[in-house]
Amino acid sequence: MTAHTQDLRNVVLLGHSDSGKTTLIETMLYEGGAIKRRGTVENRNMVGDFTDIEHEKKKTIFSHQMFVNWRNNKINMIDTPGFDDFVGEVIASLKVADTALIVLNAASGVEVGTELVWEYVEQYRTPAIFVINQMDHPKADFEITLSQAKERFGSKVIPVQYPLNSGEKFNQIIDALRMVMYEFPAEGGKPEKISIPESEMEKANAMHNALVEIAAENEEGLMEKYFEEGNLSEEELAKGLTIALAHQQFFPVFAASGLKDMGSGRIMGFIDDIAPSPLDRPKRKMQDGTELACDATEKTTIFIYKTTSEPQVGQLFYFKVLSGTLKPGDELVNAENGETERISQLFIAEGKERISVPQLEAGDLGVTVKLKSAHTNNTLNTKGTDRKARLIEFPESRVRKAVFAESTSETEKLFAALNKIREEDPTLKVEIDHDTHEAVLGGQGQLHLELVQQRLEKEFGVKMQMKNPKVSYRETITGKADADYRHKKQSGGAGQFGEIYLKIENYYEGMEEPSGMNIRQKTIEELPWGGTLAFYWCIVGGAIDSRYIGAIKKGIMSQMKNGPLTGSPCQNIRVCVYDGKMHSVDSNDISFQLAAAGAFREAFQQAKPELLEPVYHLEILCPDEATGEVMGDLQTRRAIISGMDSEGSYQKIMAEVPLAELDDYGSTLRSICGGKAKFTMKFSDYQLVPANIRQELVKKYATEKAEV
Repeated sequence: MTAHTQDLRNVVLLGHSDSGKTTLIETMLYEGGAIKRRGTVENRNMVGDFTDIEHEKKKTIFSHQMFVNWRNNKINMIDTPGFDDFVGEVIASLKVADTALIVLNAASGVEVGTELVWEYVEQYRTPAIFVINQMDHPKADFEITLSQAKERFGSKVIPVQYPLNSGEKFNQIIDALRMVMYEFPAEGGKPEKISIPESEMEKANAMHNALVEIAAENEEGLMEKYFEEGNLSEEELAKGLTIALAHQQFFPVFAASGLKDMGSGRIMGFIDDIAPSPLDRPKRKMQDGTELACDATEKTTIFIYKTTSEPQVGQLFYFKVLSGTLKPGDELVNAENGETERISQLFIAEGKERISVPQLEAGDLGVTVKLKSAHTNNTLNTKGTDRKARLIEFPESRVRKAVFAESTSETEKLFAALNKIREEDPTLKVEIDHDTHEAVLGGQGQLHLELVQQRLEKEFGVKMQMKNPKVSYRETITGKADADYRHKKQSGGAGQFGEIYLKIENYYEGMEEPSGMNIRQKTIEELPWGGTLAFYWCIVGGAIDSRYIGAIKKGIMSQMKNGPLTGSPCQNIRVCVYDGKMHSVDSNDISFQLAAAGAFREAFQQAKPELLEPVYHLEILCPDEATGEVMGDLQTRRAIISGMDSEGSYQKIMAEVPLAELDDYGSTLRSICGGKAKFTMKFSDYQLVPANIRQELVKKYATEKAEV
């Protein structure tokens, strides 16, 4: 159950939904003797997918850590969701894995979910093994799927095996590395090793030679030995192939049926013999640019990649030992907050089961409980050691909803529960929009937010309502205008008096200084909501005392915070205060604050005011046949197509789209493409709202204001 660093294999299973990852991993656990019988999705008794929500959805939603002892090695395996909505689970798991096992559906080929995870495999430079699974499916086609993988992932995708037959009669796999054919009984399980048919020898030899060449590039003398003896054992090839795999010089391809237990044992043998241990991987880059070797004799450092919570247990912390040897009772210091944490208990996970262990060496994966101030992405070190691992970079939200409780009395309970879920799921964002004052929940897709809604009700007993959020518009001007405003109030005793003359115009960086003005003071302020205010004090001769500058600026800012058109913040404006009057008795801060607000308001309305809307850059990956419909839908959303490209059998569309037009876009895209599409969105900039839409928004604001 515990292993030395060189005997560890950390594998993450990746792939599109319905590629069969969870079934395959269940079979691998069975083949390795970790379980006595295989569970099924239908019977809700698998080692992975053990949560109630996963049972209900019949899909993997959370990553699950498992292990199996195979020969002399311990193989840690992490199952991950195939839905794009739960990509955070995939990214976090890849962070701690040393090998990715990418599962392809033999009937569907390379799907968009695989395209998505490949980006992260490349980002982390993770060695990858492909498994073309479900070879028993009636529509299975190994050659087409292999061809798609080569087209999308490059010439380094090299088959180690191929099936002699596929579909419902699938039961034979030719292995070009061992140069043997495996023939499986009808019910699956342990195969019989038989000679490769003469008709397949030419193809098998060509594949074997390709593997020898890859190994020989990394192992001196291997090619000469092959030419002399005409044959090499897998053990002789292992060292060269391990180096090649560890450095992403090749991505081997296997054939299997996880459901029928055909081929999984051979995959595990390859992982055991060829897949890199943590020692074979490059030193880990730390946040400060230094490197950390995976060395069990070094001081201890662990990295928390995932947190969950369980009733009666509390929080569980899943981690990887980056260096050193961890034991119960060890005290580590959190590099993020300086808090000392005691590792009271140490476990390894087998799905929902936790097994207590006496220690974990560098490279191993484990679980602990009852940490006081630890979170996902935290690094914990032996006292006196100052190390911080590079953080997991989770993606930006792709869908946003305004959320609220069913009743005011449940509001506090709702947000306390949301914060607990957010602690487990860093791709979930909860924030208050300072412009609209709405609570906004951001996630990776509609399914993601619906799952949160379901969890809130079932686990916390609180109902959350969702609606499309208001859009945070901005106001600006495109022209120039002068205005003067006098504030005068007399109500017995000291009164209020302030008079201001000012000029406003659109501001942009590098513009010329205003002509005809005696500039005495200027400030360029970055506004809290974005954009700029350039404030010029051009008063000469003491018409207004300089002690009122702060009050005048405050009055202008009060109007800019709630603009005249729609109550939205104003930005990118230059204001020149150049004249005015004051009274020796009645002038004060409030007088000039109100005068400045009035003058700004009047000038703004005369300076060709415009409304700006947030525009997002979208990148959409969709099947080639759906491109036309996706483009047509974008046109209805006022999108500007900025580019197109092809990625394998998929089309990549780049577009600039107003946020106001993106409500429920993920659901629409999924419907158009049958779930075989993905998109990312990132804020681009603010752009002018078309005149007709601006008029509607201004009219709506005026009506709402009149009703208050």
